[in-house]
Amino acid sequence: MTTTLDTTAVPSAKAFVPHRRGPAAIALGILRKIPTWLTIAVLVIVTAYPLFWMFINSLKSNNEFLNNPSYTLPENWRWDNYAVAWETGNLATTITNSLIVTVPSLVFIVLLGTAAGYALEIMVFKGRASVLLLFLAGIMIPGQMIILPLFNAFSKMGLSGSYLPMILIYVAGGLPLTVFMMATYFRAIPREIFEAATIDGASMLRSFFAIGLPMMKNAIFTVAIVQFFLIWNDLLIALVFGGKRSLNTIQVGLLNFSGEYGAINYGPLFAAICVTVFGILIMYLFLNQRIMKGLAAGAVKG
Repeated sequence: MTTTLDTTAVPSAKAFVPHRRGPAAIALGILRKIPTWLTIAVLVIVTAYPLFWMFINSLKSNNEFLNNPSYTLPENWRWDNYAVAWETGNLATTITNSLIVTVPSLVFIVLLGTAAGYALEIMVFKGRASVLLLFLAGIMIPGQMIILPLFNAFSKMGLSGSYLPMILIYVAGGLPLTVFMMATYFRAIPREIFEAATIDGASMLRSFFAIGLPMMKNAIFTVAIVQFFLIWNDLLIALVFGGKRSLNTIQVGLLNFSGEYGAINYGPLFAAICVTVFGILIMYLFLNQRIMKGLAAGAVKG
């Protein structure tokens, strides 16, 4: 009877000692990272300097802004410019009006766009590719080209002087891009999930609300943020269809800082812009991770 001995080699303690790089290797690694650091520094400066420039100029008097270099710090920090901006720009009313117009528009855009994307990508019916092309054709139509016909139509229907024309136009203008993006996101979800739900007895409506919407949360956040910026920053439609001063949105309200003969009070103007920009920036920072996840979810090969 032959006995076999286990001769498995056991590594010595020296084998687990990590390899230490010499000074030359460390210096070479640092040198290789310098271009990356410089690129990041340039991007940070390019992004942050306009915000810094706008903030310091919001604290200057009109005379100081016109006579001194705009990149210098204020001689007297005029924090009262923000109070003047709040009153002159009527920011309380204009921000409220922007929310009244933006929130319903976003709800309809997201709900209808998601439902259309679900129908075009998950449901199987003849001609769905043609329907998607019709939605994409809406992206190619310049909004400025249809403003006059829409203005005449709303005037004849007696809808002028209300929030409704702006909401309808924002919804119609936001749907083509939203439908295209949602159809792309639904393409990343295996269709077998919805087929299994159908076999279990779920209707299309229940599959949409119980399966489709929960799986599309990050995508919905991404689309909602994109559409929010487009609607919130719009000036042309709000200026044309707002009509009365009481319906002015935040972007139209910024025009109040221009005087009778074109004179502009720059300090309060920059203060009002800071209130608008930094509020949106804080919201974006809180939702940044969801937006990145939503963009990654849509980056799939169709």
